[in-house]
Amino acid sequence: MATVQTQPRPAQPSERANTLRLLAFPLMAALLLLVMVASTAFGAAEIEPRIVAQSVTQFDDTNTNHLVIRNLRMPRAVTAALVGAALAVAGAVMQGLTRNPLADSGLLGIEAGAALAVMVAVLYLGVNSLSSFALFAFVGAGVSGAAVYAIGSVGRGGPTPIKLTIAGAALGTMLASITSLLAIMHPLSYDQVRFWMAGSVAGREMELIAQGAVYILIGLALAILLGRQITTLSLGDDIARSLGLNVLWVKLLSALAVVVLAGTSVSLAGPIGFVGLVAPHAVRFFTGPDYRWVIPYGALLGAIFMVVADVVSRVVMRPMELPVGLMTAAIGGPIFIYLVRAKVKR
Repeated sequence: MATVQTQPRPAQPSERANTLRLLAFPLMAALLLLVMVASTAFGAAEIEPRIVAQSVTQFDDTNTNHLVIRNLRMPRAVTAALVGAALAVAGAVMQGLTRNPLADSGLLGIEAGAALAVMVAVLYLGVNSLSSFALFAFVGAGVSGAAVYAIGSVGRGGPTPIKLTIAGAALGTMLASITSLLAIMHPLSYDQVRFWMAGSVAGREMELIAQGAVYILIGLALAILLGRQITTLSLGDDIARSLGLNVLWVKLLSALAVVVLAGTSVSLAGPIGFVGLVAPHAVRFFTGPDYRWVIPYGALLGAIFMVVADVVSRVVMRPMELPVGLMTAAIGGPIFIYLVRAKVKR
């Protein structure tokens, strides 16, 4: 009897896609490292890459360039990367929770609440150090997030995506208006935080960065662990329950991750927009809707976007410097419009 030669079964498309995603991840991590090196080299004064490398391997505390790199530019690049990753993941998680592609920590009022809390602390409690901003930013982010969820839960149907979006936009606008009013009433005190309120990663000390990094890493780890559950939840609460998901606990833990990430990013760099919108949408072209991939890739792309925006903010009007919050809006706005239009055409 003739034997039939069987060919090896080809990998399923999903297996190929997962393989490509795994291979692309270290490439994206390498790109992040490259732009962080560029961040230490470019600025008001350009420094050769050779000197950047020497500042790490053969540090000389009498060399001005080495001091600039180690004390100013490296902390700045690390801060930008951490804040970008935190904002991107916070935006991705909120989009999954609310099933709203326009959701992020800024749209739902979390960043506005954190900013108002810091402003109140500066004006009325005498807080004047960046390290003290973190606690008030956490409190403000948590209170505003809880308020948005409570307002969006009123009425029939509970916290629907459209109700959460409307509640977040209304509350965020109100909190931002109060912050502006306080700034007008106390112009001298506002000078202490004016650059921070516009969004800035300059002048951050390594001790403060290390404290913020702990919270951001915890928030990132929690979001990554919840990736599968957020993917299921993005299909709808009823479908998620039918699949055995504990919807309440997933929402609570996801909200905790968002508050930690957004609160820490605001405490480090002030309110910065568009990162949480652009990065998750961009990576979905490659990862699809699976949040097990959207979250880690979004973190990398958010970090890259933030570092690049910071570099551009330093060189576009050299030797003057723009707040990075303005640059993320200038770069992210057109990119977001393009991404939305591209998705509509598909």
